[in-house]
Amino acid sequence: MNKSELLRHIPSVDRILKNEEIQQLLNKHPHPVVLECVRAVLDRWRDNILNESITVIDKKKIVGEIKETINRNKKYSLTSVINATGVVIHTNLGRAILAEEAIKHVVETATSYSNLEYDLEKGQRGKRYSHIVNAIKKVVDVPSAVVVNNNAAAVFICLNSLARGKEVIVSRGELVEIGGSFRIPDVMAQSGAVLKEVGTTNKTRISDYASAINENTALLLKVHKSNFKITGFTEEVSVSNLVTLGREKEIPVMVDLGSGSFIDLKKYGFHDEPSVQDILSEGADIVTFSGDKLLGSAQAGFILGKSEFIEVISKNPLMRALRVDKMTLAAVEATLRLYLDERKAIEQIPTLRMILEDTESIKKRATTLCKRLKKEGIYAYTKEDISMPGGGSLPESGVKTYVVAVKPNQVPQEFTKKLRQAEPPVIARIKDDLVIFDARTIQEKEIPLIVRAVKQSLTI
Repeated sequence: MNKSELLRHIPSVDRILKNEEIQQLLNKHPHPVVLECVRAVLDRWRDNILNESITVIDKKKIVGEIKETINRNKKYSLTSVINATGVVIHTNLGRAILAEEAIKHVVETATSYSNLEYDLEKGQRGKRYSHIVNAIKKVVDVPSAVVVNNNAAAVFICLNSLARGKEVIVSRGELVEIGGSFRIPDVMAQSGAVLKEVGTTNKTRISDYASAINENTALLLKVHKSNFKITGFTEEVSVSNLVTLGREKEIPVMVDLGSGSFIDLKKYGFHDEPSVQDILSEGADIVTFSGDKLLGSAQAGFILGKSEFIEVISKNPLMRALRVDKMTLAAVEATLRLYLDERKAIEQIPTLRMILEDTESIKKRATTLCKRLKKEGIYAYTKEDISMPGGGSLPESGVKTYVVAVKPNQVPQEFTKKLRQAEPPVIARIKDDLVIFDARTIQEKEIPLIVRAVKQSLTI
């Protein structure tokens, strides 16, 4: 048949809708959903005919494609995946996994009414942030605190509240770019603060800050280089030295930690990441950091510091636009409680557990996965490799891990694409034409699912 004849033989929408198998789908799914999928499949067949990729009309195949399309469309767009990349705080994969206690508290809060803005003691309207401030103060010795919806928002509202129309002094070496191409200078510009750069990319001295101070200076800002590292011929000013200058000139000092930790990671071998407590003890007036990075909780931006500054920030009208919802507050409060016992925090907060897990446990998990793959006739082997914490945290802090390497019978990129189409999707990485499954971020319960996905992807 020629193209015109093939197009005439494509069944009509009405005829397809009367098909017995489609009728069964109409009993399960809304009519508009089924109708949309029918039209989409028929349009695709018409396009393929015009492109000469179809020479025969197979009505059974058309119905099958419609069923597949409906099943695919009924799935949620946002779905769980298996992170086999070894990157613990993977920005593209949702960053931190919540602890079981946090999940439980979120569910309790989401499935019933709560005292979100109600004072149970006084029987009257309360403050949304009282729940979180009390929890923070139990973990960190700090006068006051508030939380917004992410760290960029935290930096923005601090600058907008304390330095709008005035200068903020920052080292050139700390004008970082954070996720999604958002840059500190851009955030500052939108806040209304005036950026005053000092020093050079690799060297900034306390004298550079001192020389730049004038009557229009509102803040001294230090940005922790949490997502990159400068080595070699370098010099930077410590928080304590900046605080000394700030006290002398009566100018507050703000520190943006980016990825904040309540645990001293130095004793675990990560020497370049100061804790929140470290920065506060050095005298910083305001400290900001993320909730869903090293902290291991929900997305949030923490603002900790002196009451006089937190009060000004809290009264900013933009606080309502940047505030967090009840489920975020529930997740953060439950996570903070775990930090009252460091051992419990490391055991129960997935981010900390994965970053600090001993290599023998990781090796054991990799070995289990490898054996399961071999049992299915798949050639695989374990080897040492390096994992990265990720999420703009602990730059150059690669840690030893164990991975399972698979040599696919196809182009690695095509194989990983099929893995991403599995149920659930498996996200792996490619290295030296091998597909790598890093056991650091693989959970025990996910091993059978990975084996099934690999087997299916190799045979498709």
